[in-house]
Amino acid sequence: MGRPPTRPIKFRDGFYIEIRNKGKNTGIKLHRDTKEQMLRTIKEYELTKDVLILGESKNGKWVDKNPVMHVVEN
Repeated sequence: MGRPPTRPIKFRDGFYIEIRNKGKNTGIKLHRDTKEQMLRTIKEYELTKDVLILGESKNGKWVDKNPVMHVVEN
């Protein structure tokens, strides 16, 4: 076991979503280069997972500060 990282994470330019198991508070972040790719990934996971749209990152900063929860409409 090593030391935990102390440097902040640098996000690449693109779109980020977080995929979580239903009812859980943590998940994994996925990066996609274009909005179309991000929407395709959301369609893939929306039936079995909770999807949180984190937004777009440019030059290491978030374009929109508020994440949005994607809800499946039946």
